[in-house]
Amino acid sequence: MKNHDTIATRLAQILNKLNSGERLDVEELVEEFGVTKRTIQRDLNERLSYLPLKKQNNLYFLEEYYLGKLNFDDMKNFAALSGIRELFPSLQENFIKDILDATVSKAYLIKGHNYEDMSDKTSEFELTQSAILLNKLLEFTYKDKPRVIKPYKLINSKGIWYLAGVEGEILKTFSFSKITKLVATEIVFDSDDNILETIKDDDNIWFSSKQIEVVLKVDYDVAGYFTRRNILPNQFIIKKLADGGLLVSTKVSYDEEILKLVRYWIPNVSIVSPTYLQEKLEDGLRKYLK
Repeated sequence: MKNHDTIATRLAQILNKLNSGERLDVEELVEEFGVTKRTIQRDLNERLSYLPLKKQNNLYFLEEYYLGKLNFDDMKNFAALSGIRELFPSLQENFIKDILDATVSKAYLIKGHNYEDMSDKTSEFELTQSAILLNKLLEFTYKDKPRVIKPYKLINSKGIWYLAGVEGEILKTFSFSKITKLVATEIVFDSDDNILETIKDDDNIWFSSKQIEVVLKVDYDVAGYFTRRNILPNQFIIKKLADGGLLVSTKVSYDEEILKLVRYWIPNVSIVSPTYLQEKLEDGLRKYLK
């Protein structure tokens, strides 16, 4: 699997150079990023082809009228999209130009770089994007129930697309592929900044007003994975243990959310508190072994 995080990081740095008015030499970029000449040429000629780039005396630079147009968030968005084209259901030129627009990009929040095939959902995506930006209610069917939702964000978590929105007074998450009979209404709602902050700051996509705080013990053998990046939603390293392990806390919305993660890391991760969760985990394993 390609290292898409590396691609996006490299493209963001190249974009920053271009946005600052630098003229880029391919050979210098090859040396700076430790990649092949072919990779840099692909970056400039394919991944960044939607920008008004010019080439003169073997140097690449941005058209003068475009200099300084991209802010930091724009560059992050565009770099991610350019390196991960399969992530979106439609990455045509107009769509990418929309993402470059800081206003339109507010409709998206990307959490992870894997793929769900959403090629048959392009029109629904565009309709939802518009409803988010215009603060218009959406109507759709989900799990055989009609819903009326205040849409706030399209979120990609671990390759799966979700819609975060408010139903009644409750913030909920809906798997986008399971949404049917989607209709945008003309009813406008007032966006709540607190809800936007909750969506932005919470690593967990299954939002709940009552979260469970869980403390886990992580063995030395896998501690490095937990220190390099957040394996758990809302992960916080409480302390490093004398044997090289870790005590880590997390906040989840329901039991199974943490139990499935701990099952993946058996035997190197165990639940310290609340104790009922470790008991529930062990009981489930005993039933499985039978």
